[in-house]
Amino acid sequence: MPAPRLTALYDRLPEPRPGDDEESWAAGAREALRVFRDGVRRWYTEGTLQRLLVCPDVRTRRAAALALGLVGGLDSNAAVAAALHDRDYLVQRFAADALWELWFRGGTPDQNHRLREAVRCPDPARARAEFDELIRQKPDFAEVYNQRAIWFFKRGEYARAVEDCETVLRLNPYHFGAAAGMGQCLAKLGKTRAAIRAFRVALEINPALEHLNETIRTLERTLDRPE
Repeated sequence: MPAPRLTALYDRLPEPRPGDDEESWAAGAREALRVFRDGVRRWYTEGTLQRLLVCPDVRTRRAAALALGLVGGLDSNAAVAAALHDRDYLVQRFAADALWELWFRGGTPDQNHRLREAVRCPDPARARAEFDELIRQKPDFAEVYNQRAIWFFKRGEYARAVEDCETVLRLNPYHFGAAAGMGQCLAKLGKTRAAIRAFRVALEINPALEHLNETIRTLERTLDRPE
Protein backbone atom coordinates (compact mmCIF):
# COMPACT_ATOMS: atom_id res chain seq x y z
CA MET A 1 0.00 0.00 0.00
CA PRO A 2 1.14 3.59 -0.58
CA ALA A 3 2.28 5.65 2.40
CA PRO A 4 -0.08 8.66 2.19
CA ARG A 5 1.90 10.91 4.51
CA LEU A 6 5.16 10.21 2.67
CA THR A 7 3.65 10.72 -0.78
CA ALA A 8 1.96 13.93 0.39
CA LEU A 9 5.36 15.26 1.47
CA TYR A 10 6.88 14.12 -1.82
CA ASP A 11 4.17 15.76 -3.92
CA ARG A 12 5.19 19.18 -2.59
CA LEU A 13 8.54 18.84 -4.36
CA PRO A 14 9.16 19.92 -7.95
CA GLU A 15 9.58 16.69 -9.87
CA PRO A 16 12.86 16.39 -11.78
CA ARG A 17 12.66 15.48 -15.44
CA PRO A 18 15.02 13.40 -17.57
CA GLY A 19 18.01 15.52 -18.49
CA ASP A 20 17.63 17.96 -15.58
CA ASP A 21 20.88 18.88 -13.87
CA GLU A 22 20.69 17.20 -10.48
CA GLU A 23 22.60 19.83 -8.52
CA SER A 24 20.50 22.64 -10.01
CA TRP A 25 17.31 20.76 -9.19
CA ALA A 26 18.41 20.19 -5.60
CA ALA A 27 19.46 23.83 -5.23
CA GLY A 28 16.12 25.05 -6.55
CA ALA A 29 14.23 22.67 -4.28
CA ARG A 30 16.38 23.29 -1.18
CA GLU A 31 13.62 24.60 1.07
CA ALA A 32 11.11 22.02 -0.13
CA LEU A 33 13.69 19.28 0.48
CA ARG A 34 14.24 20.58 4.01
CA VAL A 35 10.51 20.35 4.72
CA PHE A 36 10.42 16.88 3.16
CA ARG A 37 13.41 15.71 5.23
CA ASP A 38 11.96 17.09 8.48
CA GLY A 39 8.64 15.39 7.82
CA VAL A 40 10.32 12.10 7.02
CA ARG A 41 12.33 12.26 10.23
CA ARG A 42 9.21 12.95 12.21
CA TRP A 43 7.01 10.20 10.79
CA TYR A 44 9.21 7.39 9.46
CA THR A 45 11.92 5.04 10.64
CA GLU A 46 14.73 4.00 8.35
CA GLY A 47 13.46 0.43 8.35
CA THR A 48 10.02 1.54 7.23
CA LEU A 49 11.54 3.57 4.38
CA GLN A 50 13.51 0.50 3.29
CA ARG A 51 10.32 -1.53 3.11
CA LEU A 52 8.58 1.21 1.13
CA LEU A 53 11.25 0.92 -1.58
CA VAL A 54 9.37 -2.12 -2.88
CA CYS A 55 5.88 -0.67 -2.57
CA PRO A 56 3.73 -1.21 -5.70
CA ASP A 57 3.00 2.54 -5.81
CA VAL A 58 5.73 4.28 -7.82
CA ARG A 59 5.38 7.63 -6.03
CA THR A 60 5.95 5.89 -2.71
CA ARG A 61 9.09 4.19 -4.07
CA ARG A 62 10.39 7.49 -5.40
CA ALA A 63 9.74 9.20 -2.08
CA ALA A 64 11.38 6.39 -0.09
CA ALA A 65 14.53 6.43 -2.24
CA LEU A 66 14.80 10.21 -1.97
CA ALA A 67 14.15 10.09 1.78
CA LEU A 68 16.84 7.50 2.46
CA GLY A 69 19.38 9.69 0.69
CA LEU A 70 18.49 12.48 3.09
CA VAL A 71 18.18 10.59 6.38
CA GLY A 72 19.50 7.05 5.88
CA GLY A 73 22.68 5.33 6.93
CA LEU A 74 24.76 2.43 5.67
CA ASP A 75 22.19 -0.02 7.02
CA SER A 76 20.13 0.95 3.97
CA ASN A 77 22.93 0.22 1.50
CA ALA A 78 21.63 -3.11 0.20
CA ALA A 79 17.98 -2.02 0.01
CA VAL A 80 18.80 1.17 -1.88
CA ALA A 81 21.19 -0.67 -4.21
CA ALA A 82 18.37 -3.05 -5.11
CA ALA A 83 16.30 -0.02 -6.12
CA LEU A 84 18.86 0.69 -8.86
CA HIS A 85 17.03 -2.07 -10.74
CA ASP A 86 13.60 -0.50 -10.34
CA ARG A 87 11.66 -0.10 -13.59
CA ASP A 88 11.04 3.61 -12.88
CA TYR A 89 13.80 6.00 -13.94
CA LEU A 90 13.25 8.40 -11.02
CA VAL A 91 13.49 5.61 -8.46
CA GLN A 92 16.76 4.58 -10.12
CA ARG A 93 18.05 8.16 -10.11
CA PHE A 94 17.10 8.85 -6.51
CA ALA A 95 18.59 5.52 -5.46
CA ALA A 96 21.92 6.24 -7.16
CA ASP A 97 22.09 9.68 -5.56
CA ALA A 98 21.09 8.22 -2.20
CA LEU A 99 23.84 5.63 -2.30
CA TRP A 100 26.54 8.28 -2.64
CA GLU A 101 25.10 10.02 0.42
CA LEU A 102 24.98 6.78 2.39
CA TRP A 103 28.57 5.93 1.46
CA PHE A 104 29.79 9.24 2.81
CA ARG A 105 28.13 8.37 6.15
CA GLY A 106 30.24 5.28 6.79
CA GLY A 107 32.06 6.66 9.81
CA THR A 108 31.29 8.71 12.89
CA PRO A 109 29.73 12.14 12.29
CA ASP A 110 33.17 13.70 12.80
CA GLN A 111 34.83 11.28 10.38
CA ASN A 112 32.10 11.84 7.81
CA HIS A 113 32.63 15.60 8.05
CA ARG A 114 36.38 15.24 7.75
CA LEU A 115 36.02 13.09 4.64
CA ARG A 116 33.87 15.70 2.92
CA GLU A 117 36.33 18.41 3.90
CA ALA A 118 39.25 16.36 2.56
CA VAL A 119 37.47 15.85 -0.77
CA ARG A 120 37.03 19.63 -1.07
CA CYS A 121 40.54 20.46 0.16
CA PRO A 122 42.53 22.40 -2.48
CA ASP A 123 45.83 21.12 -1.07
CA PRO A 124 46.47 17.61 -2.48
CA ALA A 125 49.05 16.76 0.18
CA ARG A 126 46.69 17.67 3.02
CA ALA A 127 43.84 15.76 1.40
CA ARG A 128 45.99 12.66 1.03
CA ALA A 129 47.18 12.90 4.63
CA GLU A 130 43.59 13.09 5.84
CA PHE A 131 42.53 10.08 3.75
CA ASP A 132 45.41 8.08 5.22
CA GLU A 133 44.55 9.15 8.77
CA LEU A 134 40.86 8.32 8.35
CA ILE A 135 41.80 4.87 7.03
CA ARG A 136 44.08 4.37 10.03
CA GLN A 137 41.24 5.34 12.39
CA LYS A 138 38.47 3.42 10.61
CA PRO A 139 39.84 0.82 8.19
CA ASP A 140 36.33 -0.33 7.16
CA PHE A 141 35.23 3.13 5.93
CA ALA A 142 34.92 2.17 2.27
CA GLU A 143 34.33 5.63 0.85
CA VAL A 144 37.66 6.89 2.15
CA TYR A 145 39.44 4.28 0.04
CA ASN A 146 37.30 5.30 -2.93
CA GLN A 147 38.22 8.95 -2.55
CA ARG A 148 41.89 8.02 -2.15
CA ALA A 149 41.60 5.93 -5.33
CA ILE A 150 40.33 9.03 -7.13
CA TRP A 151 43.30 10.93 -5.68
CA PHE A 152 45.69 8.29 -7.08
CA PHE A 153 43.92 8.25 -10.46
CA LYS A 154 44.28 11.99 -10.91
CA ARG A 155 48.04 11.59 -10.41
CA GLY A 156 48.43 8.69 -12.79
CA GLU A 157 49.06 6.15 -10.01
CA TYR A 158 46.67 3.67 -11.57
CA ALA A 159 47.93 0.50 -9.90
CA ARG A 160 47.53 2.03 -6.44
CA ALA A 161 44.07 3.28 -7.39
CA VAL A 162 43.11 -0.27 -8.42
CA GLU A 163 44.23 -1.59 -5.05
CA ASP A 164 42.00 0.93 -3.26
CA CYS A 165 39.06 0.17 -5.56
CA GLU A 166 39.44 -3.53 -4.80
CA THR A 167 39.29 -2.70 -1.09
CA VAL A 168 36.17 -0.59 -1.62
CA LEU A 169 34.38 -3.44 -3.38
CA ARG A 170 35.44 -5.91 -0.69
CA LEU A 171 33.96 -3.63 1.96
CA ASN A 172 31.00 -2.44 -0.11
CA PRO A 173 30.09 -4.73 -3.04
CA TYR A 174 27.39 -2.27 -4.16
CA HIS A 175 29.86 0.51 -4.99
CA PHE A 176 29.33 0.91 -8.73
CA GLY A 177 31.56 4.00 -8.67
CA ALA A 178 34.55 2.02 -7.48
CA ALA A 179 33.89 -0.71 -10.05
CA ALA A 180 33.71 1.81 -12.89
CA GLY A 181 36.76 3.64 -11.57
CA MET A 182 38.70 0.41 -11.40
CA GLY A 183 37.77 -0.25 -15.02
CA GLN A 184 39.19 3.13 -16.02
CA CYS A 185 42.43 2.44 -14.16
CA LEU A 186 42.82 -1.03 -15.64
CA ALA A 187 42.24 0.35 -19.13
CA LYS A 188 44.98 2.92 -18.51
CA LEU A 189 47.28 0.08 -17.44
CA GLY A 190 46.55 -1.80 -20.67
CA LYS A 191 44.71 -4.59 -18.84
CA THR A 192 41.82 -4.63 -21.27
CA ARG A 193 40.10 -7.88 -20.27
CA ALA A 194 40.22 -6.96 -16.59
CA ALA A 195 38.88 -3.50 -17.41
CA ILE A 196 35.94 -5.02 -19.29
CA ARG A 197 35.16 -7.26 -16.31
CA ALA A 198 35.23 -4.27 -13.95
CA PHE A 199 32.92 -2.23 -16.18
CA ARG A 200 30.52 -5.17 -16.39
CA VAL A 201 30.45 -5.37 -12.59
CA ALA A 202 29.56 -1.66 -12.46
CA LEU A 203 26.73 -2.24 -14.94
CA GLU A 204 25.44 -5.24 -13.02
CA ILE A 205 25.21 -3.10 -9.91
CA ASN A 206 23.78 -0.04 -11.66
CA PRO A 207 22.19 -0.69 -15.07
CA ALA A 208 21.65 3.05 -15.54
CA LEU A 209 25.35 3.43 -16.38
CA GLU A 210 24.46 2.80 -20.00
CA HIS A 211 27.47 4.72 -21.35
CA LEU A 212 29.65 1.87 -20.11
CA ASN A 213 28.17 -0.41 -22.76
CA GLU A 214 29.89 1.62 -25.46
CA THR A 215 33.11 1.69 -23.43
CA ILE A 216 32.98 -2.11 -23.21
CA ARG A 217 32.31 -2.44 -26.94
CA THR A 218 35.26 -0.16 -27.72
CA LEU A 219 37.56 -2.22 -25.52
CA GLU A 220 36.28 -5.46 -27.03
CA ARG A 221 37.10 -4.16 -30.50
CA THR A 222 40.70 -3.57 -29.43
CA LEU A 223 40.91 -7.25 -28.42
CA ASP A 224 39.73 -8.29 -31.87
CA ARG A 225 42.46 -6.36 -33.67
CA PRO A 226 45.35 -8.43 -35.01
CA GLU A 227 48.71 -7.86 -33.36
